[in-house]
Amino acid sequence: MKRLGGRRELPYVALAAGVVALSLSAMFVRWADAPGPVTAFYRMSLSALFLAPAFLSRRERTAAVRHPHVVYPILAGVFTGLDLALWTSALDFTTASNATLLGNTSPLWVALGAWLLFRERLNRRFWVGLALALAGAVLILSTDFLLHPRFGIGDLMAIFTGFFYGCYFLATQRSRERFDSLSHVWIAGVGASAALLITNLALGYPLAGYPASTWVVFVSTAIVSQLVGYLALAYALGHLPARIVAPTMILQPVLTTILAVPLLGEVPTVWQGLGGLVALSGIYVVNQSHGRPERELPNA
Repeated sequence: MKRLGGRRELPYVALAAGVVALSLSAMFVRWADAPGPVTAFYRMSLSALFLAPAFLSRRERTAAVRHPHVVYPILAGVFTGLDLALWTSALDFTTASNATLLGNTSPLWVALGAWLLFRERLNRRFWVGLALALAGAVLILSTDFLLHPRFGIGDLMAIFTGFFYGCYFLATQRSRERFDSLSHVWIAGVGASAALLITNLALGYPLAGYPASTWVVFVSTAIVSQLVGYLALAYALGHLPARIVAPTMILQPVLTTILAVPLLGEVPTVWQGLGGLVALSGIYVVNQSHGRPERELPNA
């Protein structure tokens, strides 16, 4: 048996750590008692500040900023900023579990992007799994629109975050071909901070005047959700394909749902649970499709 922490196991260990750290993100947004995009701004800007000494201490890292491929981590950051601005806003309209689950519909966009942009071949099993995942999302969305229109609006916002989340995975996969994990996360953090600063200024949200307890949450989410979560995720994406990492991240809403019961007092409804199970089964099928090529079907 290979020892834990061996080179082949490390990407999976990092992926697991990223899932756990990011599953706490919704809790921090609720605990902050501040507009969601403001919490997202401090999550990104403080984490970039904390990482700055490590990034600037190595000349090869700072020199890499002048490389043409720097556009990829910058794009990853902008997509992260847009994702977080929408997702944290959705938490004002729906439950933490719904927002997190629907925000993780990114595998659809990752699959389409990998197919259209990177020419990666996707087998039938992959598309069946995606159909199941989307069916679960539709079940949650349609039920909430009928029973709780306010939830339905939040659910719809959360689905749109999945698009930007998927774009982040694709940009990060390209970025990690040239940049190490720390460099990627720092450059992306600067890009996300800029995007979120513009968003908050446009929405008129104040960036100061919050109580000490809120600043504690800002620092906590920067360390846990961003530094631990995204460094681990960036490392995993440097060794595993985006179309595998993205579906695995569906475990994030499972942990968020479990943690939301004692920490936020949110108990999922039967329909939310059913839709979540359908979505999770689809993601499982997507994951199992990796490395199982099927004979291509003739073009219609």
